[in-house]
Amino acid sequence: MYAPSGVKTGPGVAVPETMKAWVLGDPDQLMRVEKPTPVPGRAEVLVRIDAVAICATDLDVISSGPPAIIQGGLPFNKNFTPGHEYMGTVAALGPGVDEFAVGDRVTVEIHAGCGQCKRCRMGMYTSCLNYAKNYGDVNKGHRANGFTTDGGFASYAINNINTLIKIGDEMSDEEATLVVTAGTSMYGLTELGGLIAGEAVVVCGPGPIGLLGVAVAKSLGAYPVILTGTRDNRLQVGLELGADHVVNVRNQDPIDAVMAITGGKGVDYVLECSGAQGAIDVAGKMLNRGGKICLAAFPHEPDLIDVAYLVRNNIYVYGIRGEGKSATHRAHAFMAAKRFDATKIHTHTFDMDDLPTALRYARERVEDAIKVVVKNPR
Repeated sequence: MYAPSGVKTGPGVAVPETMKAWVLGDPDQLMRVEKPTPVPGRAEVLVRIDAVAICATDLDVISSGPPAIIQGGLPFNKNFTPGHEYMGTVAALGPGVDEFAVGDRVTVEIHAGCGQCKRCRMGMYTSCLNYAKNYGDVNKGHRANGFTTDGGFASYAINNINTLIKIGDEMSDEEATLVVTAGTSMYGLTELGGLIAGEAVVVCGPGPIGLLGVAVAKSLGAYPVILTGTRDNRLQVGLELGADHVVNVRNQDPIDAVMAITGGKGVDYVLECSGAQGAIDVAGKMLNRGGKICLAAFPHEPDLIDVAYLVRNNIYVYGIRGEGKSATHRAHAFMAAKRFDATKIHTHTFDMDDLPTALRYARERVEDAIKVVVKNPR
């Protein structure tokens, strides 16, 4: 049975020596294998994976590699386990860990900063300054679970204690997997300076991050919150999450619609989650002068931007990737306090053995899938 030196287990949570995991081979090739259960080191715990939500970035990681690897020019990362939006139960404690107990239910952040570079020390651990040496290198202290270090499409995973959030029994497994998504939305709004009640916000793109961006913005007191997109069913979910207005851009010019809603003033912030061609220009023209844009999506092609317009109107542009600066902890606090119901974006659940089907549902949006969750049997 699982009993590594210095690792503490507890009654009622038996840990096997080996586990099942989905492992990446060549691009778009996932294999179900049996492998040794990982061992937590100092400041780490072993998490039994109970549920994992599928993110669009997981699909990119499986087919192309993680953003940091692509940007850093590193080779495609084989022989690791993707999946980063997971929750579970603490199954074992690394040496010296007393911040958590075996049996605690937890949800996770993806990244643990290396603690050595300037950006990680600032809490911007998705922007670790040395891709080739530090990013995802556990010997340097950095983890990027599901990106370059093993993630959640498995029975167990290792997490640094700084990436764990203890959750109560009133939060379902499915809801707990959505904390990272809400944390990404919270991070974007945080980087814009935080919202003051009554500030006007447009969220572009009703994907999971955009929809929870609506919920977080509304919870922070923004008014009005306007959601733009192309799918009426998702715009309806946005209304349920707190949007004051929705605009289907197939039927209305989004700039004209926003100006009509705001009496010609424009909004204070735009959270751009669509990644659509021309989206930055459209976002800029929705803003009032001195407004701010946060880019939270990955466009697939380079885009032309009227930079002179942004400069003339003193418009600020920010980019984020993933979670950062403890935004996931703040998002969890909102969810635990029932400030919004993130489960409105959860549409489908599959067993971990059916991961390929779950990925297909997420990729092809089968049955209007928004957030697909896979679960391990207990």
